[in-house]
Amino acid sequence: MVTTPHCYRCGATLAELGLPLGRLDECPACEVQVHVCRMCTRYDPLVLKQCREEDAEEVRDKARANFCDYFKPSAAAHDPSFVAADNQARGQLADLFGEADAEGVASDDSDDAARAADDLFK
Repeated sequence: MVTTPHCYRCGATLAELGLPLGRLDECPACEVQVHVCRMCTRYDPLVLKQCREEDAEEVRDKARANFCDYFKPSAAAHDPSFVAADNQARGQLADLFGEADAEGVASDDSDDAARAADDLFK
């Protein structure tokens, strides 16, 4: 039985990309690269080099496209806790640097702080 892989980051189906996944293929939903270690059946964060294939060359950035010949997409690569941790980190950054709206424009509090800083140097 062939199962359709899902994006490791957002969980969207990658059926429209077809197999084998190309090195520069991206998730249609969140646009991350999908020919990455985190999408592979051999990816294991608990082993040396985070790969169960001993002959594979080490890839340092597990979320960037690579040329690994041992790549085989995993249908179980999506981890909802990864999305939750990502959202939590983004929320903490927003709290630290000021909220941004949908267009990425800083909220009024940030504008007030910028004006106060400008006033210091006048």
